[in-house]
Amino acid sequence: MATGLIRRAISSSHAAAAVAQPARLLTARLHASEAEAQKVEPKASANTETKKFQIYRWNPDSPSKPELKEFKINLKECGPMVLDALIKIKSEIDPSLTFRRSCREGICGSCAMNIDGCNGLACLTKISPSGSASTITPLPHMFVIKDLVVDMTNFYNQYKSIEPWLKRKNPPPMPGKEIPQSKKDRAKLDGMYECILCACCSTSCPSYWWTSEAYLGPAALLHANSIGLSNLL
Repeated sequence: MATGLIRRAISSSHAAAAVAQPARLLTARLHASEAEAQKVEPKASANTETKKFQIYRWNPDSPSKPELKEFKINLKECGPMVLDALIKIKSEIDPSLTFRRSCREGICGSCAMNIDGCNGLACLTKISPSGSASTITPLPHMFVIKDLVVDMTNFYNQYKSIEPWLKRKNPPPMPGKEIPQSKKDRAKLDGMYECILCACCSTSCPSYWWTSEAYLGPAALLHANSIGLSNLL
């Protein structure tokens, strides 16, 4: 009789366990559903602002054709100017990227290039805040040496051809002494002396594109006018 009671107790406990197991599973599923419902999508990091750049690439030592290569950088870790982005790409992503730069102050004209369809200095051009990619190419209608570096030989030869230095028909009144220039005469040169020979204006001119061997271009003509006026003062 005792054995029968024990068997009944074991059977009852098994039955209770069988009933409790689905209940536990249901409770676990409910908790899981609540946890899923309370999940919040991870937000983008406040320290990330990705910007794409399409940069002209061509290597004369490679048989591949010129192409626009895409680079992505975090603007939160970059300076505000296009030149800052180029330096970051060269330093951290692709050291083979080639471009000219020097003063970073808009004085030397070295970093002239075409940025989103307009010629300009990379050191003075702010990175576009738009979400679309910025396109950077060499100065238009110039022979490309590599990537964003163009051959400036013809441009400088044209500048040299105007003999951009002061000439005097008569000897100075006081040899060995400077020749004073009045403020009025100095003001006549405003708008001309500021040119830094970056070639942005000349390479924006269709006439220069088509006849660069014969047409001196805006930059050289501007300096010719400036020197001619200076010789008359």
